[in-house]
Amino acid sequence: MSASVVRTRSEEETIELGRRIAGRLPRPAVVLLIGELGSGKTTLAKGIIQGLGAADPEEVSSPTYTLIHEFGNGARVYHIDLYRIDTAAEVLALGLDDLLNSNAVLLVEWGERFPQLWPEDHIEIRLRWLEENTREIEIRGVEGAPYSTVGDRGQGL
Repeated sequence: MSASVVRTRSEEETIELGRRIAGRLPRPAVVLLIGELGSGKTTLAKGIIQGLGAADPEEVSSPTYTLIHEFGNGARVYHIDLYRIDTAAEVLALGLDDLLNSNAVLLVEWGERFPQLWPEDHIEIRLRWLEENTREIEIRGVEGAPYSTVGDRGQGL
Protein backbone atom coordinates (compact mmCIF):
# COMPACT_ATOMS: atom_id res chain seq x y z
CA MET A 1 0.00 0.00 0.00
CA SER A 2 1.50 3.35 -1.01
CA ALA A 3 1.82 6.09 1.61
CA SER A 4 2.16 9.86 1.70
CA VAL A 5 2.83 11.98 4.78
CA VAL A 6 1.63 15.58 4.95
CA ARG A 7 1.65 18.23 7.67
CA THR A 8 -1.17 20.72 7.96
CA ARG A 9 -0.89 23.84 10.09
CA SER A 10 -4.52 24.91 10.41
CA GLU A 11 -8.08 23.66 10.31
CA GLU A 12 -8.42 25.23 6.85
CA GLU A 13 -5.38 23.31 5.54
CA THR A 14 -6.74 20.06 6.98
CA ILE A 15 -10.11 20.64 5.28
CA GLU A 16 -8.32 21.46 1.99
CA LEU A 17 -6.32 18.24 2.26
CA GLY A 18 -9.61 16.38 2.70
CA ARG A 19 -10.97 17.97 -0.48
CA ARG A 20 -7.89 16.81 -2.39
CA ILE A 21 -8.12 13.29 -0.98
CA ALA A 22 -11.79 13.16 -2.06
CA GLY A 23 -10.75 13.70 -5.66
CA ARG A 24 -8.62 10.53 -5.53
CA LEU A 25 -11.03 8.19 -3.74
CA PRO A 26 -12.47 5.23 -5.62
CA ARG A 27 -16.20 4.48 -5.37
CA PRO A 28 -17.08 2.63 -3.28
CA ALA A 29 -14.42 3.16 -0.60
CA VAL A 30 -13.86 2.44 3.06
CA VAL A 31 -11.62 5.04 4.68
CA LEU A 32 -10.44 4.48 8.26
CA LEU A 33 -9.66 7.77 10.01
CA ILE A 34 -7.20 6.80 12.74
CA GLY A 35 -6.00 9.06 15.54
CA GLU A 36 -6.44 10.05 19.15
CA LEU A 37 -9.19 12.36 20.36
CA GLY A 38 -8.57 15.85 18.99
CA SER A 39 -6.23 14.72 16.22
CA GLY A 40 -8.42 16.18 13.45
CA LYS A 41 -10.39 13.18 12.15
CA THR A 42 -13.70 15.05 11.90
CA THR A 43 -11.98 18.13 10.44
CA LEU A 44 -10.45 16.00 7.69
CA ALA A 45 -13.84 14.33 7.16
CA LYS A 46 -15.36 17.78 6.57
CA GLY A 47 -13.04 18.32 3.62
CA ILE A 48 -13.54 14.84 2.19
CA ILE A 49 -17.32 15.14 2.42
CA GLN A 50 -17.23 18.58 0.79
CA GLY A 51 -14.82 17.36 -1.89
CA LEU A 52 -17.24 14.56 -2.74
CA GLY A 53 -20.01 17.14 -3.15
CA ALA A 54 -22.07 15.64 -0.33
CA ALA A 55 -22.19 18.56 2.17
CA ASP A 56 -20.51 21.80 3.20
CA PRO A 57 -17.99 21.65 6.08
CA GLU A 58 -20.29 23.50 8.48
CA GLU A 59 -22.89 20.74 8.02
CA VAL A 60 -20.45 18.04 9.23
CA SER A 61 -20.04 17.20 12.90
CA SER A 62 -18.73 14.21 14.79
CA PRO A 63 -21.22 11.33 14.87
CA THR A 64 -20.01 10.26 18.34
CA TYR A 65 -23.52 10.01 19.80
CA THR A 66 -25.56 9.29 16.69
CA LEU A 67 -22.91 6.81 15.39
CA ILE A 68 -23.67 7.36 11.67
CA HIS A 69 -24.28 10.53 9.66
CA GLU A 70 -25.44 10.16 6.07
CA PHE A 71 -24.62 12.83 3.46
CA GLY A 72 -25.34 13.38 -0.21
CA ASN A 73 -28.08 13.17 -2.78
CA GLY A 74 -27.09 10.58 -5.33
CA ALA A 75 -23.48 9.90 -4.31
CA ARG A 76 -23.64 8.80 -0.68
CA VAL A 77 -21.11 9.34 2.10
CA TYR A 78 -21.47 7.78 5.54
CA HIS A 79 -19.47 9.27 8.41
CA ILE A 80 -19.29 6.63 11.13
CA ASP A 81 -17.89 6.96 14.67
CA LEU A 82 -17.24 3.70 16.54
CA TYR A 83 -15.73 5.28 19.68
CA ARG A 84 -18.64 4.17 21.89
CA ILE A 85 -18.96 0.69 20.34
CA ASP A 86 -17.41 -2.27 22.20
CA THR A 87 -17.79 -5.29 19.91
CA ALA A 88 -17.80 -6.19 16.23
CA ALA A 89 -21.31 -7.59 16.71
CA GLU A 90 -22.50 -4.11 17.76
CA VAL A 91 -20.93 -2.62 14.63
CA LEU A 92 -22.67 -5.18 12.42
CA ALA A 93 -25.97 -4.42 14.18
CA LEU A 94 -25.70 -0.86 12.83
CA GLY A 95 -26.29 -2.25 9.33
CA LEU A 96 -22.66 -2.23 8.30
CA ASP A 97 -23.18 -5.02 5.74
CA ASP A 98 -25.69 -2.87 3.86
CA LEU A 99 -23.31 0.11 3.89
CA LEU A 100 -20.36 -1.99 2.73
CA ASN A 101 -22.45 -3.33 -0.16
CA SER A 102 -23.57 0.12 -1.29
CA ASN A 103 -21.74 2.31 -3.78
CA ALA A 104 -20.90 4.75 -0.98
CA VAL A 105 -17.81 6.20 0.62
CA LEU A 106 -17.57 5.20 4.29
CA LEU A 107 -15.47 7.44 6.53
CA VAL A 108 -14.93 5.48 9.74
CA GLU A 109 -13.51 6.96 12.93
CA TRP A 110 -12.12 4.41 15.43
CA GLY A 111 -12.53 1.63 12.86
CA GLU A 112 -9.04 0.31 13.60
CA ARG A 113 -10.58 -1.29 16.70
CA PHE A 114 -12.39 -3.78 14.42
CA PRO A 115 -9.90 -4.70 11.65
CA GLN A 116 -11.74 -7.91 10.77
CA LEU A 117 -14.73 -5.93 9.46
CA TRP A 118 -13.07 -3.98 6.65
CA PRO A 119 -12.36 -5.02 3.07
CA GLU A 120 -8.74 -5.73 2.23
CA ASP A 121 -8.58 -2.69 -0.07
CA HIS A 122 -9.61 -0.18 2.61
CA ILE A 123 -7.78 3.13 2.91
CA GLU A 124 -6.09 4.25 6.13
CA ILE A 125 -5.50 7.85 7.10
CA ARG A 126 -3.56 8.30 10.35
CA LEU A 127 -3.66 11.69 12.02
CA ARG A 128 -1.21 12.72 14.69
CA TRP A 129 -1.32 15.88 16.77
CA LEU A 130 2.08 17.60 16.77
CA GLU A 131 1.23 20.95 18.33
CA GLU A 132 -1.81 23.19 18.73
CA ASN A 133 -2.66 23.59 15.03
CA THR A 134 -0.18 21.22 13.38
CA ARG A 135 -1.12 17.70 12.34
CA GLU A 136 0.90 14.99 10.64
CA ILE A 137 -1.34 12.99 8.33
CA GLU A 138 -0.27 9.69 6.77
CA ILE A 139 -2.38 8.51 3.85
CA ARG A 140 -2.19 4.85 2.79
CA GLY A 141 -4.03 3.31 -0.12
CA VAL A 142 -4.90 6.41 -2.17
CA GLU A 143 -2.96 6.48 -5.43
CA GLY A 144 -1.39 9.69 -6.63
CA ALA A 145 -0.16 12.60 -4.54
CA PRO A 146 -2.64 15.47 -4.74
CA TYR A 147 -1.26 16.97 -1.56
CA SER A 148 1.93 18.77 -2.56
CA THR A 149 0.66 22.31 -1.97
CA VAL A 150 -0.94 21.65 1.42
CA GLY A 151 1.27 22.30 4.43
CA ASP A 152 4.79 20.84 4.44
CA ARG A 153 5.69 18.12 2.03
CA GLY A 154 6.62 14.93 3.76
CA GLN A 155 7.85 11.48 2.92
CA GLY A 156 6.65 9.98 -0.32
CA LEU A 157 5.65 13.28 -1.95
